[in-house]
Amino acid sequence: MKRGILEVKNVTMQFGGLKAINNLSMVVEKGEIRGLIGPNGAGKTTLFNAISGVYKQTAGEIIFKGEDISDLKPNEIARRGLVRTFQAVTLFKSFSVLKNVLVGRHLHSNYNFWRYTFNNKQRENIENKNKQKAIEILRFTGMERYKDELAVNLPHGYQRMLGICIALAAEPELLMLDEPCAGMNPEETQRMVDLIEKIRDMDITVLLIEHDMKVVMGICDKITVINFGTKIAEGTPRQIQNDPRVHEAYLGGEKYAA
Repeated sequence: MKRGILEVKNVTMQFGGLKAINNLSMVVEKGEIRGLIGPNGAGKTTLFNAISGVYKQTAGEIIFKGEDISDLKPNEIARRGLVRTFQAVTLFKSFSVLKNVLVGRHLHSNYNFWRYTFNNKQRENIENKNKQKAIEILRFTGMERYKDELAVNLPHGYQRMLGICIALAAEPELLMLDEPCAGMNPEETQRMVDLIEKIRDMDITVLLIEHDMKVVMGICDKITVINFGTKIAEGTPRQIQNDPRVHEAYLGGEKYAA
């Protein structure tokens, strides 16, 4: 198996007698947008959880930038540059948009408790740097005008965008997006697609789970398809569209147009 920024090697995730992931391998190349698709219950989010350290895989290895991260905690993995979002939008609803993004900066704030507590100048410098970075992220995503709005007051699509802003604040090299377009109307979906492409243009690799097939086929460089925890196909959108195993397992025997 060739090397990539992320290598999943023969990973199995077993819960009792159920194998949610079964001896799965894949390589994500640096700079690509990789789609991970499959029917409900196929194991997509379970694989995300294993990669990001939420679950400890039963067998196999997960390699990120050449380092085995299989035994690391989620915060340790995120500190190395592998950051994820979740299906459910996870925000501090009573915080402003700006404060939510500032929360995402904590991994890179380099706090020293004593110096931070008693050195007002250092505290001020850290806070100013974090605020500047947060505003840059909001400007990049088109969210700057909402910086003082409470997260709870944002429409659903903007709450999902804010979730990505928080992830970007952690300075990812690989960003894992779990259904970024879920529940969005067509206008919000297109805005999200444009943002994901801009993120890739920042030299951030993207691995995403998404059920909107038009999004997947239109944005992904390569797609990995899993069913019952097993990889059944992998290739370009055109190759996936023409794969009979995908039509049978995921698309109900019908082809989707890109």
